[in-house]
Amino acid sequence: MFNWQGISEFIAVVETKSFTLAAKRLELSTAQVSRQINQLEQRLELKLFYRTTRQVTVTEPGQLYYRQCKPLLEGLEQAQLQLTNLQQNPSGRFKVTAPVTFGELMLTPAVARFAKRYPKVQIELDLTNRQLDLVEEGVDLAIRLGHLGDSSMIAKRLASRRLYVCAAPSYIAAYGQPHSLSELSKHNCLIGSVEQWRFIERGQERSIRVKGSLRCNSGIALLEAALAGVGLVQLPDYYVDEHLASGALQEVLAQQRQADDGIYAVYPHNRQLSPKVRLFIEELQRTLNGESQQSVGSG
Repeated sequence: MFNWQGISEFIAVVETKSFTLAAKRLELSTAQVSRQINQLEQRLELKLFYRTTRQVTVTEPGQLYYRQCKPLLEGLEQAQLQLTNLQQNPSGRFKVTAPVTFGELMLTPAVARFAKRYPKVQIELDLTNRQLDLVEEGVDLAIRLGHLGDSSMIAKRLASRRLYVCAAPSYIAAYGQPHSLSELSKHNCLIGSVEQWRFIERGQERSIRVKGSLRCNSGIALLEAALAGVGLVQLPDYYVDEHLASGALQEVLAQQRQADDGIYAVYPHNRQLSPKVRLFIEELQRTLNGESQQSVGSG
């Protein structure tokens, strides 16, 4: 494999005819430039310069080597410039998927800012509660929430989410509030897509199967029912933060609230992130952690 060490230093010395001026151009020490040239000559087993106390002269092999190396180095610099430009001005299309409600409430602000900042990028946003096969369906990036199962995908944690169990004051006034997990069986629990609620008890994770008069796969519908005093509900924080702050809902079983879990950017392990996707992940991470200044949850 070709060793590029010393090439930049060699070209700089040829063009400046001075180790000192070459060092200034490269923002290195003169000793470092000299050491790189010596190592290059040792690898080539050729003398590239005649050195005297007054001047540096390129040898004939050095002149030949310079003519060959100069366009190669320029090509590398141009390639790096193009990559930098691609990162700063990305273009092209990519596809991202996320759960419906999370996507509508939390993802779309990041999408809008990204689209405004990078107008040459076309974003295909697929909001679905179905977990897509990223490879089969040509998805570049998925936003997944909560506990991730075993997967061959790469997952980057973007932010945290928190689940609350809460109820309207009118419900609590009529039926009281649970003070232990065993009391949940006495309450009307509004059930989402899963009928087990997650808690922490004595430092251990617990899942409690709950029952109630309403089951719905829409968090918005469950929230409206809870606000109306129908029953207890367990929902992510972005549904209920505003209502907890206003007093329209009250948290119960706060001591048993499960530890915060994650919001993840997920992509295939064998797919290198393009600059546009990497920049989008950074924008989303800023949105979730910088501007909202709060944890967010699942849809």
